[in-house]
Amino acid sequence: MDTRFSRIGLVGRYEDALVADSMSIFAAHLLDKGIEVLVDAAAGDTCLPAGVTRVAADDLSARADLIVAVGGDGTMLFAAQMAIGRSVPLLGINRGRLGFLADVSPAEMTTSFDAVLDGHYQEDVRALLSARLERPGMEALSCDALNDVVIQKYETGRMVELETWIGDAFVNTHGGDGLVIATSTGSTAYALSCGGPIIHPRLDALVLAPISPHTLSDRPIVVGRESAIEVRLAKRSPTRAQVTFDGSVLGDLDHGGRLSVGAARQSVTLLHPVGHDFFRILRSKLHWGRSARNPDDGA
Repeated sequence: MDTRFSRIGLVGRYEDALVADSMSIFAAHLLDKGIEVLVDAAAGDTCLPAGVTRVAADDLSARADLIVAVGGDGTMLFAAQMAIGRSVPLLGINRGRLGFLADVSPAEMTTSFDAVLDGHYQEDVRALLSARLERPGMEALSCDALNDVVIQKYETGRMVELETWIGDAFVNTHGGDGLVIATSTGSTAYALSCGGPIIHPRLDALVLAPISPHTLSDRPIVVGRESAIEVRLAKRSPTRAQVTFDGSVLGDLDHGGRLSVGAARQSVTLLHPVGHDFFRILRSKLHWGRSARNPDDGA
């Protein structure tokens, strides 16, 4: 057995019955193998088996050798925030709807993890975004994101107008519902629904995808990951914007403030079963090649 993984942090939405069921089965399997299972002490009463170790959420990633997230990609993003700044990798068991990041099925979770314990897995290092929100007279706010940083209109039916800069070069004024700045990992998330391209995770690139742009010519663009991106609220914008990262709120972008986004120094490592294939996942999740006449062509 790979002694690297003797303490496993287990993360998931306990209130979801399907997630709780998978977590219970998986935890029992780990305990039978003599592996310590760490769970969030604040989770309350759950159906997890006796023998799990309850720890503070802040300590879970510090004590675990591996974090296993049970749920969808939202759970993986939550686990990724726990792992940032630590050398702990992530493995995802998909109990969500789409699952580009959490790619182990519940039916295969015990056999897949046994293979991991035997040293049979693929490491996948994912780059992160770093964002800094500066506002006049207020303390700057910062974050790292695995998927994306989103700037969107705040509490109004009117569009927001955002100015974007890359380095010292002015790019455009975007009128609409906002802007998504995504990593290659996040290109299959919100940015994709905005018409952005799918980018292979190994490609060092960022996507800037306007959200419901007022002008049809305002299209997504792809830039290098090392690009220094700055977003400001246009002077004529009738409304302020809210900044989120991986679905969590960072703060408000007001007139006179600025958001700086670029490559983070940190990264996150995902573990996949041997034979992991990014294009197979795309075919499966996006139903490529399938039709009513040929329902199995995209398998």
